[in-house]
Amino acid sequence: MVLRIEDLDRDRSRDEYANRIMSDFEMLGLTWDEGPYYQRGRDEAYRAAFEALDAKGLVYPCFCTRADLHAASAPHRGEKAVYPGTCKNLSAEDVCERLQARKPSYRLIVPAQEYALEDLVQGPFSQQLDRDCGDFVIRRSDGLFAYQLASVVDDAGQNVNCIVRGMDLLVSTPQQIYLQDMLGFGHCTYAHVPLIVGDRDRRLSKRDKDAALDELLATYKSPEAIIGHVAFITGLISEEAPCTPEELLNDFNLDTLVDLFPDRVQILWR
Repeated sequence: MVLRIEDLDRDRSRDEYANRIMSDFEMLGLTWDEGPYYQRGRDEAYRAAFEALDAKGLVYPCFCTRADLHAASAPHRGEKAVYPGTCKNLSAEDVCERLQARKPSYRLIVPAQEYALEDLVQGPFSQQLDRDCGDFVIRRSDGLFAYQLASVVDDAGQNVNCIVRGMDLLVSTPQQIYLQDMLGFGHCTYAHVPLIVGDRDRRLSKRDKDAALDELLATYKSPEAIIGHVAFITGLISEEAPCTPEELLNDFNLDTLVDLFPDRVQILWR
């Protein structure tokens, strides 16, 4: 288990936030074997990957604003916005002119090719990259490297071979596999687990304090009771009772978890 603090956004990342995350994990009995690793200070590794992709002719500047992108491709709920390639074929003169007005982000050209995976929880999933995703950002207009690029570089550098994360990131996985191929990295195994949501499919948020640990402790009285509650509502145990993560491992079976959620999407927080 690797703990990585993904602090690419310098303005929103503070040491006290990372320290709180780690202390919360430790209180709940969620331990890690390596780390913590941080993304700050890793710009040279990301830059090397960016330049390798650029040298292959796969990168171009994009001057589209968020408003431009929304107007061009406003997805329905649950769909991913597809970049229409607005800036892909700009002439050198057009690029020079637009550089006078704003700094560009940089997009990675994707092929008209299907990328597929066999997810351990969600089953088979694939994307035709040009149709279902479009060229995607690997460096933002503020100069920061994008999550897609940084996470793939870090996974390879930290020898990550199995990634377990929320269902909401499944749509990003074919793009990350494509990046792995373009950078000469090996592939990972993936398991995208259902999300725990609030009423009316509302995503839990820190802003609403849906899962604030201090409030959960006030309600359930102990870290073990919190773990037991989450294990119960997700079907890992049949009766709600305090337990530790280590105790859950004794009877954990991935096939059972898959069978519990035939729609494999989400679980209501209650």
